[in-house]
Amino acid sequence: MVALAAALALLVPVAVTAGGKKDVGGSAATKKFSWWHIGTAANDRVMFQGFADEFMQQNPGVEIEITVLENEAFKTKLTTVMQSGTPPDIFQTWGGGVLAEYANAGLTRDITSFVKGTAWGDSMGEGVWKPYMVHDKVHAIPVDAGCVTFWYNKELLAKVGYNSFPTDWDDFIVLVKKLKAAGITPIAIAGGDKWPTMYYWAYLALRLGGPQLFQDTFSGKNAKGFEEETFVRAGQMLADLAALKPFQEGFLGATYSDQAALMGNGQAAMELMGQWAPNVEKDNSTSKVGIGDKLAAATFPAVKGGKGKASEVMGGGGGYAFGKNAPDVAIEFMKFLTKKETQIIIAQTNGTMVTTKGAEVGLVDPNAKMVKALVDSCTFFQLYLDQGLSPAAGGVLNDSVQAILAGTKTPAQAAAAVQAAHKGN
Repeated sequence: MVALAAALALLVPVAVTAGGKKDVGGSAATKKFSWWHIGTAANDRVMFQGFADEFMQQNPGVEIEITVLENEAFKTKLTTVMQSGTPPDIFQTWGGGVLAEYANAGLTRDITSFVKGTAWGDSMGEGVWKPYMVHDKVHAIPVDAGCVTFWYNKELLAKVGYNSFPTDWDDFIVLVKKLKAAGITPIAIAGGDKWPTMYYWAYLALRLGGPQLFQDTFSGKNAKGFEEETFVRAGQMLADLAALKPFQEGFLGATYSDQAALMGNGQAAMELMGQWAPNVEKDNSTSKVGIGDKLAAATFPAVKGGKGKASEVMGGGGGYAFGKNAPDVAIEFMKFLTKKETQIIIAQTNGTMVTTKGAEVGLVDPNAKMVKALVDSCTFFQLYLDQGLSPAAGGVLNDSVQAILAGTKTPAQAAAAVQAAHKGN
């Protein structure tokens, strides 16, 4: 932490002071805004506070009220304030159906004029903006983009004869069985938070049915929707995995912090998680350093006979939306947060797969570089499935997949529940 603080003290001014002080405009009242983010890791807290402090220093009169919340607590609190019609000025978003619902309800600010045809908009690839657009209007900005991969402990896999991660699902099942036989917990999973369980079902469906399955389901061309046989089969494959008891004890009540701690402490062999996994593992480990170079990343295995490919990924990233009454100064702050120099610092500090062109030079971790390259070269990119659906349908999806693991719903019942929720929105 001392080293990080010292590094930030040296690096942050480089990102902010270029161009000197300026008045961002607006009355005293409009120079105050709120910012909600989920960067709970120690590095993120220090870094983001440093950015906010520097912006306020360079823009006299500006006041930023920061609220830092853990993922699930953030979602719960955001839902409450949205229902009351009082959104934060800047808040975390993953785009997709959830953002669309807020935008359609008039709770977010349309920032299209600040983005389209501007240097800011051109500073990122066109594709990374798409999850944050509603009816061709921009309602949020992307700050990082990556994909969900298996993060695994090389040392634990080596103990059962694996020097690399399986590329085939059948071999993956063999690995799980060998780890169990050796007394090693194969998979850490946050069954209590539910959304981490969804990744397995969605990826299995993608490997079985390929991109066309998802495109047809969302377009309505697939009349059965999520009740289509491939989705049910994906659920059965997940149920079969659960029958092997590959997860830690008490996994149905576990939080994501619990899942990350097991990985960070070297107590589980793998987790299926997004690009942020290494940082969260470190922060939740007893040592606060995680497992270091024992950690590696791998793509989700292929399924024999499936239509999907390893180059087809599921993921997304972090973004920030603007509340309906967000002042212009809040947008100016986000311009600052996404400028190349600032994004390089973010990449250097926490390995985030940043979206600003050229900022990827800040990535130093080989796993981060691998994930970034995977996203850059992917042939199909599916937004996190629960985020691609409406909030209601996404919630049912997560509940239903957890129910498959708990054995309280059959794969067919789970698929029917998801389709009913999707069709009803």
